[in-house]
Amino acid sequence: MRIYGPDQATLQALRGSNIELIIDVPKDKVQSLADAGAASDWVQNNIVAFAPAVNFKYIAVGNEIHPSEGEANSVLSAMRNIQNAINSANLQGQIKVSTAIDTKLLGKSYPPNDGVFSDTTYITPIAQFLKENGSPLLANVYPYFAYTDDPNTIDLQYALFNSEGIVVPDGTRYRNLFDAQLDSLYAALEKVNAPDVKIVVSESGWPSEGDPAATIENAGTYYRNLIDHVKGGTPKRPQGPIETYLFAMFDENQKGGDADEQHFGVFSPNKQPKYQLSFS
Repeated sequence: MRIYGPDQATLQALRGSNIELIIDVPKDKVQSLADAGAASDWVQNNIVAFAPAVNFKYIAVGNEIHPSEGEANSVLSAMRNIQNAINSANLQGQIKVSTAIDTKLLGKSYPPNDGVFSDTTYITPIAQFLKENGSPLLANVYPYFAYTDDPNTIDLQYALFNSEGIVVPDGTRYRNLFDAQLDSLYAALEKVNAPDVKIVVSESGWPSEGDPAATIENAGTYYRNLIDHVKGGTPKRPQGPIETYLFAMFDENQKGGDADEQHFGVFSPNKQPKYQLSFS
């Protein structure tokens, strides 16, 4: 499970559940945690106060923060301070500190082996921090957005895991867009000298309304195929499984922005499931 901030009622509910948890430092808190004292207080109040009854796995310091944003200058400092506070609490063996990125950080993504980050001054020291601490990079991977941005080039079935795929210029066959996106991130990590950093897919999903491609049928197909697919690996990293988090639990019916943003839930706001999904 992933929550996007330390919601106290949620943390109380998770006590004793043994559900592994990603907890975010919200974007509006990242700059303040560049102060070591504030980071220590945050860890004491939101992690130490609930561990080990709550099974924290990763702390995501910010979600999809881009180099042009003011918070970007504080991400690495906040990560270091959170890590030091985790170490002081003797929780470093249990909890890994990272940040969650999106594929917009890539300057080039095709062919996947040519993947490269557009701003290496931002991501390189973060990747080195992850490498030094044995932490994964959290990445939000969305074939849906890649498809809707370029439907004339990308085949819908390729985005839905229902295609024989394509052969890229180096001769590798990619059977789905998800693997291609993930491998382009791995290639970009290699180019910043972090080839051993693992990627955890901290979000992936498909909406059921709000765009011609956003249908109940397509979304259900995507989630079912994704669950089945991530038991294995990618062409570049064939050893699976791929640790992956479905976005999202519930439709965010009060969310602003494009109409499709409100319809990524596996459940409707009334708690009714939209799809029959099996994790067995």
